[in-house]
Amino acid sequence: MYLTGRTPLLVAVGAVPVVLLSLAGVDAWLAASAWLAVCVIAVLADAALAPDPREVTVERRMPRRVLLGEPAVAEVGLRNTGSRTLRGRFRDAWQPTAGAPAERVPVVIPPGERRMATIPLIPRRRGELTTAFVVIRSDGPLRLAGRQAKIDARGAIRVLPPFTARRHLPSRLARLRELDGNTSVQVRGQGTEFDSLREYVRGDDVRAIDWRATARSTTTMLRTWRPERDRHVVIVVDTGRTSAARVGDGVRLDAAMEAALLLAALANRAGDHTHLLMFDRVIRARVTRVDGPALLPALVDAMAPVEPQLIDTDWDGAFAQVRALTSRPSLVVLLTAQDAADAARGFLGSLPGLTARAHVLVGTVTQEASSREQRPDAASVYRDAAAQKTAQDAATVAAAIARTGAEAIADSPELLPPRIADRYLALKAAGRL
Repeated sequence: MYLTGRTPLLVAVGAVPVVLLSLAGVDAWLAASAWLAVCVIAVLADAALAPDPREVTVERRMPRRVLLGEPAVAEVGLRNTGSRTLRGRFRDAWQPTAGAPAERVPVVIPPGERRMATIPLIPRRRGELTTAFVVIRSDGPLRLAGRQAKIDARGAIRVLPPFTARRHLPSRLARLRELDGNTSVQVRGQGTEFDSLREYVRGDDVRAIDWRATARSTTTMLRTWRPERDRHVVIVVDTGRTSAARVGDGVRLDAAMEAALLLAALANRAGDHTHLLMFDRVIRARVTRVDGPALLPALVDAMAPVEPQLIDTDWDGAFAQVRALTSRPSLVVLLTAQDAADAARGFLGSLPGLTARAHVLVGTVTQEASSREQRPDAASVYRDAAAQKTAQDAATVAAAIARTGAEAIADSPELLPPRIADRYLALKAAGRL
């Protein structure tokens, strides 16, 4: 049972006759008690006469997946199985990060009919967003009170990473097409494979002439080469405690996901095989043996529910999982935060065993440099000093990573994904991948 806004108005209306009766000599307390008794009887009768909201069945229609920050619409169908018209309101109990409006939706449902209502959603958190029930209020004939019921009706939407780094993909794909020989002549070397034959043009390298094809043709034929395909690229995303650090408007894990998605999309178009591993002490997500158009949907679907874990990452276990994914990785990209020498000892101790088998890139998301104030106060001076100390520690760790044979790339959340993609293209162009 619940009370509507008409109930206090009804009680207030009784104040006028109570005052008049008291002026006429009637006991004011007796008149007020009588009026309150009438109001209570009216409220109870109105609630008893309200249609039963438990006779309403709930149906849902909603998208299974939506990108973070993009609006979505969830439809709720209410069917009245009772014998009376239900007038009232309902509220869909989405968790707050789903962005559903807090207002109750008014409904009028005749008996045996169904009404559809739309609930706009603006997800503010990646992962699985759920609603467990719907609350329905049924007003009585006088609209003084009504009956309320909670009806179980579970619904869920998976909110995927937004992949804002997608805007860097067209320019990198254009450079990849140049590497494939569409706009430039390739010469044979390590990391290349035969592409096609074409006619010799003055200025071409005579060492690329195919004499057998020339003998069979009426003109001189030249071999062209392209970067080798079917290489294995393994992306390891650290989900340990360092991935929970705030960087910009998000956490390091979100920025690492953006870098992983951009590199995976680029490597997929280059004809390489991409493997994803999200790991701390156990596997949080793994995608392997998926190529072509199905790769990106599989990656974002696997990444969506993963959250940072406040534990240290077991790097020996992570590298063992890399070896289990593929026996011959050509490129391993480790997206982690190694910016303190003491905390990076375990990582640096395990890294040489991996660099001996593959080319390794270590990508780290760093905080953007803050603009200096003209008149700094004590707090800003301490912040600048802490930032400088962090930068020095990160440079020390980066030098140690380089001594193990790996490459360290550190940048802001916006610049790290294109930098890793550019390094991948540079390795392709140099024939090292």
